[in-house]
Amino acid sequence: MIDATTGHETLTFIDGSSGYKQIRMAPSAEELTVFRSPEGVYCYKVMPFGLKNAGATYQWAIREDHHRDLRLVFERLRRYQLKMNPLKCAFGVTSGKFLGFVVQSHGIEIEQAKIDAIVAMPEPSNLHALKSLQGKLAYLRCFISNLEGKCHPFSKLMKKGTPYVWDATCFAGFQDVKTYLMSHPVLVAPIQGKPLILYVAAQE
Repeated sequence: MIDATTGHETLTFIDGSSGYKQIRMAPSAEELTVFRSPEGVYCYKVMPFGLKNAGATYQWAIREDHHRDLRLVFERLRRYQLKMNPLKCAFGVTSGKFLGFVVQSHGIEIEQAKIDAIVAMPEPSNLHALKSLQGKLAYLRCFISNLEGKCHPFSKLMKKGTPYVWDATCFAGFQDVKTYLMSHPVLVAPIQGKPLILYVAAQE
């Protein structure tokens, strides 16, 4: 979904107001959401978070045909009586935040706050702190070229039975990742006619 936003000069962001709860459950599906509480047994009348197809169902309800024209989006919202959150909507803008990233006509960038959080992180002093770092980097993996190679010095510390020894090579790898993020990497759409470089990770 994020990748599909690149290459557009004008962007529109619409945020649903309690979006899932605006979708009525089918009567036959209500009984499948039964839960018990001290006050009794209940089921959902509207679509709750956590259902396997909830996201896809909501997306279907608002997206069918709307990609052709913004006017069709509004018509469909009215038809299904879906309410949007005006504080989180933007129309005809050149950039905006979407799913934790900054989307612009020239590409997709990482929010500065996410970069700052990693740059400000101290060296992980134990396995728990290292797992936290790895989790943050995994979220940004598509922005960091050769992330696996950069993280290799300290990724090997996560193997079971490996003593946790944060050495100079781990420090160098950590600093390499920070330096790369501070260069503000941008994901851009392929340009037709321009050469592409394919990096392949292979193992036995």
